[in-house]
Amino acid sequence: MKFYHLGLAADWEYDSDFLQMIEEKARASGLETLAIWPESVEDISSRLREQQIGFHYILDRASLSSPEFNDLIWLAQKQGTIIFDPPEKVHRAADKATMHLEFISQGILTPYTIILPPFEQNASLEGLGLDLSAVGHPFVIKPASFTGGGMGVIKDGSSLEDIQRARQEFPLDKYLIQEKIEPKILDGRRFWFRVFFSWGLIQAAWWNDETHIYKELTREEITNYNLQVLFNLAEKIQRICELNFFSTEIVLDKKNRLIVVDYVNEICDMRLQSRHDDGVPDRLVERIAESLIAFIRGEKLW
Repeated sequence: MKFYHLGLAADWEYDSDFLQMIEEKARASGLETLAIWPESVEDISSRLREQQIGFHYILDRASLSSPEFNDLIWLAQKQGTIIFDPPEKVHRAADKATMHLEFISQGILTPYTIILPPFEQNASLEGLGLDLSAVGHPFVIKPASFTGGGMGVIKDGSSLEDIQRARQEFPLDKYLIQEKIEPKILDGRRFWFRVFFSWGLIQAAWWNDETHIYKELTREEITNYNLQVLFNLAEKIQRICELNFFSTEIVLDKKNRLIVVDYVNEICDMRLQSRHDDGVPDRLVERIAESLIAFIRGEKLW
C-alpha cells in the first residue's frame, strides 16, 4: 500500500500556484504529496477504496463546492486520514448565523445583526417583529452560508423590498441583516484587515474593502497602531470555529472599536499578488504553506 504524507484536493484552477508552493516545500522536507483534481478524483477514490494508496493528511479545498470529492474525503476519514478541515467543522464555521451567535456569546464585537429564517421556511416578513432602525441605513444583506467571494451580498440595502429580493436568491438559506461598518481612516489608510490563521501561525494584512487590494502589515505598524489585538482575536475565533486554516475580516471603525465583520472564511483565496492585483501577498501565502508542512513535521514556525 502506497502512503502519501499529504493529499491536496482542489477544484479551482487558481489554486494551482498555492498547491505547487506546498508541493515544493513538502518535497524539500522529504514529504510525498499527491494533487487531486476533479479529473483524477474518481480514480484516486477507487484506489483509496481498494487500499492501493493512503494518506496521512489531506488538505481539502474541494468537497464544499464539488460533491464528487465527498466520497474521497469520507473514505480517507474512515481509514484514519486527518482532514484539513473536517467537513462537519467546515459547514459549521461557514454558517455566519451560527458564528454570529457564538461570537457574541464569547464577547467578540460584531456588527448589529438581525437573523432571518430561510425564505422557503417563512416567506413573509410579517410577524417577525423586524425593526430596521437599529441597523441604520444603508445596511448589509448577506446569506448565512452562500457567500463565497461576496456572492449574494448586498452592501447598500435600504428597504424591506431589498431584503425580500435578496432572500429569494438563496431561498433555503438564513439571512443576516447587518449594520454597515465604516473603517477609521488614518494616514491615508482604511483600517480594514484580513487575518489568516494557518496551523497555529497568525498573519495579518491590510485589506481595502473598496479595491480588494492587500498590503502586508509590518511589525512597526502593529506596534505604532496597537494592532496586536488582531492576533488575539484570531486565536479566540480559532477556539470557536476549531479550524486549522481560515481567515477573518476585522475593522477598526470610526469609534475606535475593533469589529469582526466577516466571521470565518473557511476556504481562503490563495491567489498570489504577483499574478493577480487583488491576490494575497506572496510571502504571506508562502508562510501559510510553510506552516502546513511544519505542522505535519511536528515543528513550529513561530
